[in-house]
Amino acid sequence: MDLAYLRAHPTHLPTFRTHQRLRETPVAGGNICAAARLTLDDGHSVFAKSWPEGADRPAPEGFFAAEAAGLRWLREAGGVGVPEVIVVLPELLALDWVEPGEPTPEAAERFGRELAGLHRAGATAFGATWPGFIGSLPQDNTPTGGRWSTWFAERRLTPYLRRSVDGGALTSADAALVEQVIGRLDGLGGDEPPARIHGDLWPGNVLWGADDRAWLVDPAAHGGHRETDLAQLALFGGVPHLDRVLAAYQESWPLPDGWRDRVPVHQLHLLLVHTALFGVSFRDVVVQTARGVLSRAERATVDR
Repeated sequence: MDLAYLRAHPTHLPTFRTHQRLRETPVAGGNICAAARLTLDDGHSVFAKSWPEGADRPAPEGFFAAEAAGLRWLREAGGVGVPEVIVVLPELLALDWVEPGEPTPEAAERFGRELAGLHRAGATAFGATWPGFIGSLPQDNTPTGGRWSTWFAERRLTPYLRRSVDGGALTSADAALVEQVIGRLDGLGGDEPPARIHGDLWPGNVLWGADDRAWLVDPAAHGGHRETDLAQLALFGGVPHLDRVLAAYQESWPLPDGWRDRVPVHQLHLLLVHTALFGVSFRDVVVQTARGVLSRAERATVDR
């Protein structure tokens, strides 16, 4: 099997893997899927991710199709590095291989400019035309007009807050804090038209390539607020050279006043996803983030 054959016969990939007709090397693939590098007969490699064997449930319907749709939509914008989708099947996804490298200041600056270009490509509405997932959880992508703050509250914060409470990761008192944030979103500012965003852009979903470029992987792509992507880059220790990324972004497409104060608001979505997915271990950071948002809101009210 070479790349041309794979492109022409994508449904044959599972059979070739089952009969060990490909060289397969496991690679780190995150907390949800199993991942491997597949080396084809022509020397070309692809990255394959699949639902783990022996999992307690099958892959959610449309799981890999949603990721493929998001990757293609991001790639259509041009500029930013997004791997090409080679195969998408109900049980797996295969992408063109990106040779890993080291993050450099130059690559970070290029990434900042390219990310601004991606966001500028825009979206027709908040949400997307395909059903969404973030991690293994469904994410409501129903295309929606109106204000970002209303959409973000209803489609990105409230559903994962409910899941987190129902799963025991957050208490009713914790939920009340987050609900205060939700109730004040209109007053926090920052409403913008929908940008074309990755949607799950924590540092682990930025792949630094040997070509001295940053590549976007594992998206939960949709029309959203561009500050969401930038805020997520700062989570969990932050992407390397974050200051260079942000400076280059600002030169390409300056952010509105107050964006730094809104970072915790945008981070709250992904943090609630973590309490919904992984439980109480992420409770403290959700509570601290919500308190930080409310504290900034109170100070802003006093200053006015």
